[in-house]
Amino acid sequence: MSDLLYMDYIKMYARSEQNIDSLIHTTRISSNDIVLSFRLEKSDGNNDKLEKTELLFFPSKSSPTIDAPITVEGSGMTPSGSAKNLGMTLDDQLNFSRHIAAVTQSCRFSLFNMRRICPFLMQQATLLLVQALVISCLNYCNTLLAGLQACAIRPLQLVQNAAARLLFNLPKHSHVTPLLTAIHWLLVAAHIQFKTLVLAYQATKGYTPSHLQSLITPYTPARALQSTTSDQLAVPSLWEPGSRSSQPRLFSAIVPRWWNDLPQSVRTVESLAIFRRKLKTHLFRT
Repeated sequence: MSDLLYMDYIKMYARSEQNIDSLIHTTRISSNDIVLSFRLEKSDGNNDKLEKTELLFFPSKSSPTIDAPITVEGSGMTPSGSAKNLGMTLDDQLNFSRHIAAVTQSCRFSLFNMRRICPFLMQQATLLLVQALVISCLNYCNTLLAGLQACAIRPLQLVQNAAARLLFNLPKHSHVTPLLTAIHWLLVAAHIQFKTLVLAYQATKGYTPSHLQSLITPYTPARALQSTTSDQLAVPSLWEPGSRSSQPRLFSAIVPRWWNDLPQSVRTVESLAIFRRKLKTHLFRT
């Protein structure tokens, strides 16, 4: 069991690959300790936070579903289907469907309000509004969406299309590709790939925390081939039993495939700024 302590709340993380009962037992004991600390804080005027506690399990396909409440100090905590973490809505299947729906709804509401005032704004002012209220929401933590199917992120792409049409004051069904090119916006899927590959570049250079660097491995062929100097990454087998890459959306599985598909002239640059520029140009062309 590991935890993160903040000023007004605590996050606990526990993992169990085999015994689900031990995981529930560990969760119950740790929750009891937290409730005790909450009660000690009540003397300082703080409310009991147990009713605000969220419990979320991420079961594997072979794990049983946990529906029964976990009793903590006489109160039951029922596992939730989703929970918020730093603005991201995580669901127990990790398909981010609820997060995408929430972001889509929020962005469309912002676009609706902006459309009412856009006739009174210059295009540059409208662009700033769209970037601040819509595009920033689409891009926030979007690397977590890497590997999702196109149909899953399509609602976000439709929001971006609507934002581009609003910026150019065009009707609903106008062709959007020239608009996105004119304002240098990558498609949502391409921007997810862009941010993920930037993170991968930083990991290969040692600029990221060690837990991210440990997820990627430089490719070392059995024979001395040209690829030894091309900065490729080893692609873990997706079919190996028990492999951590048995799920294709894992960072350790998807990053090597995307990275190795890049031209060598992009992978081997030494400057992060140049890498970002070349990568964006490459994604625009593809």
